Order: sequence, then C-alpha cells, then structure tokens
Amino acid sequence: MSADGPLEGACLCGAVKFTATLPSLVCAHCHCTMCQRSHGAAFVTWFAVNRACFSVDEGAEHLVRHASSDHGSRTFCGRCGSSLFCELDSHPEQVDIVLANMKGPLDRAPQMHIFWSDRAEWMELNDGLPRLGGPTGTEPLD
Repeated sequence: MSADGPLEGACLCGAVKFTATLPSLVCAHCHCTMCQRSHGAAFVTWFAVNRACFSVDEGAEHLVRHASSDHGSRTFCGRCGSSLFCELDSHPEQVDIVLANMKGPLDRAPQMHIFWSDRAEWMELNDGLPRLGGPTGTEPLD
C-alpha cells in the first residue's frame, strides 16, 4: 500500500481521468440500496479524500451528476456509465471515489461495512470487519 501521493483513476471507457492525492480519509464497503442499484452489485467499495486533494484531469465534459437523494449526489461517466464519485451534504469537504476505478494501491484496506442493515441477503461475508447499520447506516451493530 502506498503511504501518500497521487493515485490516478479513470472510468471504463477512459474518457474521464482523475487524480486523488493521498492520504485517504476512510475506505469502506457500502451496502446501501442506492449503491446496489447504481453499481448492479451487492456492495461497492468507496474511499474518501479531501476535496482539495481531488481533480478531474480529463473528460469533465462527460461527467453527469445525479441528485440521488435529498442529501447527496452521484457522478458518472455519460459515455460508458461508470459510477465514479459521491458527494454528501454532511461531508462537503470530501469526495467519495469508487475504489475499483483506481490504477494502483490505496494507502489503506477497507475498514468497515456501512449500511449493513440494507445488505443483499444473498451475499455472505465473513471478513471480520466492523458492521455498521441502523437508521443512519453508520451505527455499530456488533
């Protein structure tokens, strides 16, 4: 794992390229229903960096932002549909980035599962990471 410095990322088609300068703030597996539907998967792994440590380097004209809830938005590539970023009103100083879109190692492994209460029932995970859920999605369950 890298300690700090820039980490490059891109969408599936390569039209959108971006950089996140480490260190990251957090890395978590999210099981909320919006992530499930947005990614077509049981969960998605996000990491966050300070907004000042994030830049879109190419393809900003291809970005589409969707107000996915009354408290946040998701950004995806309008050419290939890759889900890329999430921004929440509760954390305006940070950007959440889909880890799978990065080229290279993050400075930390995933630390927890969030919105565990909303997880896909057909997915079984026994990785020993803390499980958070409840009404806010971030309350300790164990």
